[in-house]
Amino acid sequence: MRVKKSQSLTSGITLQAVAKAAGVTIATASRSLNDAYGVHPETRARVLEVAQKLRYTPNRFARGLVTGRSDMIGLIVSDVRNSYFAEVARGVEDAALESGRDVLLCNSDLNAERQMKSFISLLDKRAEAIIMNSVASLSQEHQQQIAAAGVPIVLLNGAGRGTPFSTVCADNEKGGRLVAECLLRSGHRNVINLTGPRRHSNLARRSSSFLKAMSVQRGTRVRTIHAINTLQGGYDASVEMFKELGGATAIFAGNDVMAFGVMRAAIEAGIRIPRDISLIGFDDVELAAISFPPLTTIHQPKYDVGRAAIEIVNELLESGINRPQHRVVDVKLVERASVAKIGR
Repeated sequence: MRVKKSQSLTSGITLQAVAKAAGVTIATASRSLNDAYGVHPETRARVLEVAQKLRYTPNRFARGLVTGRSDMIGLIVSDVRNSYFAEVARGVEDAALESGRDVLLCNSDLNAERQMKSFISLLDKRAEAIIMNSVASLSQEHQQQIAAAGVPIVLLNGAGRGTPFSTVCADNEKGGRLVAECLLRSGHRNVINLTGPRRHSNLARRSSSFLKAMSVQRGTRVRTIHAINTLQGGYDASVEMFKELGGATAIFAGNDVMAFGVMRAAIEAGIRIPRDISLIGFDDVELAAISFPPLTTIHQPKYDVGRAAIEIVNELLESGINRPQHRVVDVKLVERASVAKIGR
């Protein structure tokens, strides 16, 4: 079926039809529907009533061509199957909808080329801002290209020196310290620090703070292992790690999904958590409470991280000044059943 050029592509009712039925000009109808200034309250009410009766739905694409706005925010995460990003994405979407914006989600799969393709695709779709978990894996040239894109960029990790991007993240330094304090209180002196790639900002900060806090206690020994920060990465590293623990009594996994990989490898190796070795994670994803055993971890408000990212986007878009903003959300230790107390 052919659609006339003057028809809405959704309801078939045009702005012109609403204006005619309400007995006003097209400009007045438009201002009424967009809550703009200069419209008498009675006129606005009449236009809104007519629009509702006619089931008028604005053509957002056409409106975007006129206003130059898409009301769309891009979100690029490593893998939305990771519960951490699922909760962050929900916070992003809820906050965006409240501000009249939509969210287009992309997965990078920890692949720099795919991340850049997603970024360029979002720009082609006229995204007004883009939120992404990191740019650490990208080349300097690509990072400069992103910085010069002309739209607000918000990263879901800590701010580096002189970064041109806004950031929002958990207090990774505090989290790493809380992990060390928990293990030291429980008597652990020989531990394994299972962290992610060296260039991963969030995990690197957690690891650094953890190592610093552990070093305060005399007689401690920490072996650091770098792995891909996924369930499979945690599993693969643990398969090798369990062949020779070197007397370690506890493992700090840089995030919960890596900890789940440790659990899987432990089951296959016949190692019991926490009887044979203790385990602590970071993030407090939903599955952490129902894993076996329930995982002791660091809680960060993932949903709030997503909302905070949109709050930054809204402020930057409304001000028209793309000056980087940085927010850090608090964390806390959640003690469950995966860390055992041992004799000193």
